[in-house]
Amino acid sequence: MSKADQTLLFEEEKASAKTVPLAEKLRPQILDGVMGQNSIVSEGSLLRGMIASGKYHSFILWGPPGTGKTTLARIIERHANHRFVHFSAVLSSISDVKAVMKDADYMHRTRNEQTIIFIDEIHRFNKSQQDAFLPFVESGAIILIGATTENPSFEVIPALLSRCHVFVLSMLSEQDLQNILTKGFTELNLEQDEEVIGWLADQSSGDARRALNYLELITPYLREHPHPDISVLAKTLEKKLMFYDKNREEHYNLISALHKSLRGSDPQAALYWLARMLEAGEDPRYLVRRLIRFASEDIGLADPQALVQAIAVKDTILFIGMPEASNALAQLVVYLATAPKSNALYKAYGMAAEDARKTSHYGVPLHIRNAPTKLMKELDYGKDYAYSHEYEHGYHYQKYFPEQMPEKTYYSAGEFGFEKEIDKRIKWWAKLKQQQLVDSKE
Repeated sequence: MSKADQTLLFEEEKASAKTVPLAEKLRPQILDGVMGQNSIVSEGSLLRGMIASGKYHSFILWGPPGTGKTTLARIIERHANHRFVHFSAVLSSISDVKAVMKDADYMHRTRNEQTIIFIDEIHRFNKSQQDAFLPFVESGAIILIGATTENPSFEVIPALLSRCHVFVLSMLSEQDLQNILTKGFTELNLEQDEEVIGWLADQSSGDARRALNYLELITPYLREHPHPDISVLAKTLEKKLMFYDKNREEHYNLISALHKSLRGSDPQAALYWLARMLEAGEDPRYLVRRLIRFASEDIGLADPQALVQAIAVKDTILFIGMPEASNALAQLVVYLATAPKSNALYKAYGMAAEDARKTSHYGVPLHIRNAPTKLMKELDYGKDYAYSHEYEHGYHYQKYFPEQMPEKTYYSAGEFGFEKEIDKRIKWWAKLKQQQLVDSKE
């Protein structure tokens, strides 16, 4: 990419009106035209103050698609008395970044001029590319404006993020989308239909660009049928993608919602979040891995069948695949949601793991060591081990913890489901142990 290409500003479209997408035609030109982001663009806001004064500081625009990030950057370009360079993190290489940083540094040192760098989809720049901006942000040579749909806490390197203010853009409300779509109807000379406008707004997941793209898609049909049956329009858009950003923040938000609905014993909400993920194309193997984990972490021995059910659904997914396996996943989700809950095993392992990390240098007691060779037996490996099956009740107490450690209690059975039976068993073995200890003292 040449230097000339890198320093191109956001130029006005030269193509005819017919070739310009509707979303581009209706892009707001001033802050007062930006909808749904009142906290950012209202009177007295930090961003409005920057634009009004011309004194900019580096910042990140973080929000879902179609909420106004690029629009705000273009408004700044029109008003700022600064050199303005646009980067696409998808198309730009590290050599492109370094070339522009070199020019910006030269302009700053020789003319005391700052360059505003707008980076669309900054989360797509890797660490080395982001590192390249840091010294120039620190020196004041550049003012960095980044736009991202991803949580900058995870996607922007800490050193760069600490030098940027983060403006959080909200998903647009249905009313905002209806207002935008109404303008779209006017721009396209379509007869207004409130039902169609409301339906399109509902389908657009808070994304203005998506709403206007959908409107353009059905415009030919609307010209012939100004007041159509919504079910007919639905077929036109039936292949649209659901709002779901796999492997990114929304992915983890949805799996968190599913997990917490299960833990909260709400099968209806759990089914909803399962469907949200499956219908958006989530890998069912990922879901069943999380559900297997849930069966042990949040149910455990309160219902030992939970893990059996989860493994069975894993096998079902591998055997018959999707979409047929969706019913098996739904069956599992309902089973887990309605099962008795216990995190006793989860807590018990956590405590045991903490002790294990602290005492990993403790040796295994000789009497419970393996002794497969003559030498090991001569070293007293396995000496005095009591074989439980040879004693009454199939039990004989001996210490199984390392000699240097006191005996610990990690697991205490819960009060629900099968753990009530587990508790009876634990108390039975404890009673036998206590009796043996008493007898040994007599």
